[in-house]
Amino acid sequence: MRLSRGIVCECAGASACPDGAANGTCSTQPGGYCFVAVEEVLDDAGLVVLERTAGCLPPDESGFMQCKSSQVPHQHPKVIECCEKDLCNRHLRPQLAEPPPSVPETPALLPTQAGPPVALVAVALGVALVAFLAAFWLLLRKRRGGCKRPPSPPAPAPLVDASSGSGSGLPLLVQRTVAKQIQMVESIGKGRYGEVWLARWRGEKVAVKVFFTTEEASWFRETEIYQTVLMRHENILGFIAADIKGTGSWTQMLLITDYHENGSLHDHLQAVVLDPPGLMAMAYSIVSGLAHLHMDIFGTKGKPAIAHRDIKSKNILVKRNGQCAIADFGLAVRYVAERHEVDIAPNTRVGTRRYMPPEVLDERLDVANFEAFKMADMYSLGLVLWEMCRRCATGDKAQYVEPYALPYHEWVPPDPSFEDMHAVVVQKGVRPPVPARWMGAEPLATLTTLMSECWHANPPVRLTALRVKKTLAKYHSDPAAKLV
Repeated sequence: MRLSRGIVCECAGASACPDGAANGTCSTQPGGYCFVAVEEVLDDAGLVVLERTAGCLPPDESGFMQCKSSQVPHQHPKVIECCEKDLCNRHLRPQLAEPPPSVPETPALLPTQAGPPVALVAVALGVALVAFLAAFWLLLRKRRGGCKRPPSPPAPAPLVDASSGSGSGLPLLVQRTVAKQIQMVESIGKGRYGEVWLARWRGEKVAVKVFFTTEEASWFRETEIYQTVLMRHENILGFIAADIKGTGSWTQMLLITDYHENGSLHDHLQAVVLDPPGLMAMAYSIVSGLAHLHMDIFGTKGKPAIAHRDIKSKNILVKRNGQCAIADFGLAVRYVAERHEVDIAPNTRVGTRRYMPPEVLDERLDVANFEAFKMADMYSLGLVLWEMCRRCATGDKAQYVEPYALPYHEWVPPDPSFEDMHAVVVQKGVRPPVPARWMGAEPLATLTTLMSECWHANPPVRLTALRVKKTLAKYHSDPAAKLV
């Protein structure tokens, strides 16, 4: 029977134990598994040895598939056994299958007469010894980097030519080995397209987004956008690496980024109340990141203009200093100025319906016009600013503040359909209500004016990100956001 709590397992091997320890114990999530695996690997001398690892597996599909991976042939012999009780893997003794019997030598190759003279035998043995030593030396040179296992799958071909020096993230050759060095700690979020884990890499906390196998297009697109030259910005989530991890029976597509312990803006606003300076610091940082995305930089290796297409409070992370960083570029589009065309990746995924602008809900967006995508981002930004203003306290004793709410929460259900949003936003022309207190207190009054112009029904009338940034700059100050 599966336990409703996590179980404790024996762990062995730096890749399986918490904090890189050689051995010890680890704890699974509820429904997880303990495992012991035995695999043939090559040691530093190039000899085949058996390596035993033990530890914990997650309760989801990936853990179950790993437990069943012994049923799939492997290039390098490997066997794994799993169990579901505390420290049960101490008693597991998986055994590799016996290799097939070797083919006997052909009788025709066996000597039938007396051996050749001693001198010829000595020369032949000398030549064979020299060839063996040369092959052994070449093998040692090939393996002097210390890699005991077969190399990880290469990155997709279009990424090989990307410049990691001027863009964001590590050099591409380094990225391909990161997945082996990541130590997963705990799951911190799960969405429609993947799961986010807190992990450790080289002693530092990082966030690892594990994409579902059906979302390969989103993983590839997000990696491609992050690799864009001059993409790095303090208000865009810091990219570290992307890698593919797996065996013959399961595959994981990983995206490794900076970790921000405050979580998403959606979660943060439910837990805290902002004061006006803190609100403006957050708003200014968000629009600064969006302005950097929308801006194209010309030069020998310039940056193309990028539209996000899924701006919402769940895709914005709150940094420790009170500023924000924009994340999740699985739907982003680029404008290639040299060819005057919009680069839209093939992807069956669609944006968040609650934040869709009227022209998208009405299917009137001109996909050949990049400015249309930028104006769609500005509509979504207006809704995010509305969410933030509700959580800003005003009054002599900061006593006036609204509870957190999603845009249009009064008119549509928690998971609205396309038709629900079309009826409210397009047919009725509804926009989120603005409380009277906002108009009597700065900077809420300024933000109210900005958000009203951002969510205008006519896209060309909406403000640009740069225009909003310049307006907010008058109120922006460097100190971190204060919480009431």
